Amino acid sequence: MNKKISLFALGAALIAVPVIAAPGGAKADGDGTLTRTEAQAHATQMFAKMDFNKDGKIDAADRTSKRAEMQAKKFASLDADGNGSISQAEWTNQGAKRAERAEKRAAAGEMSEGKRHAMRGPGKRGGYRGMHGGMMGKADTNGDKAVSQAEFQTAALARFDAADANKDGRVTAEERKAQRGEWRAKRAAPAAPAS
Repeated sequence: MNKKISLFALGAALIAVPVIAAPGGAKADGDGTLTRTEAQAHATQMFAKMDFNKDGKIDAADRTSKRAEMQAKKFASLDADGNGSISQAEWTNQGAKRAERAEKRAAAGEMSEGKRHAMRGPGKRGGYRGMHGGMMGKADTNGDKAVSQAEFQTAALARFDAADANKDGRVTAEERKAQRGEWRAKRAAPAAPAS
């Protein structure tokens, strides 16, 4: 179980790595291309954001810290009067607000939360394949179930280098589009049978 939590935490953290060189990635200068230097700076910023407990690595402890932070914020949003408990009226009010937001999303034609979650599964972004191997396995080079800043940088720059098809030190929108097509093809390919 602990191993699964660690893999989940690392995989979730590393899902952000494609942002560096993938579609819509960091464009520090806004010219539509991403340089290797910009990718490296973005990776440094992303690592700092994901290392919630600031221990120099991304692991299950970071996931636990982030979850506790999110739960505290959610509780505070429910506890409207700030008395440390959630009354029936506060709970009912939150449910009414949630229903109102869902109606607005439906009217705007946005996908429902249930459908969004249903899209996640094996091979989907945020799904199981990316969390149990894949990016995590590639970034965690020493196998300690944690990703150091150096490992994170190395993985981010490897993704940048893979996207930089003409090796000019810049990733253009066309190169990102081509890489996105390759990733989709890999995800759609059936998994190789275990031997």
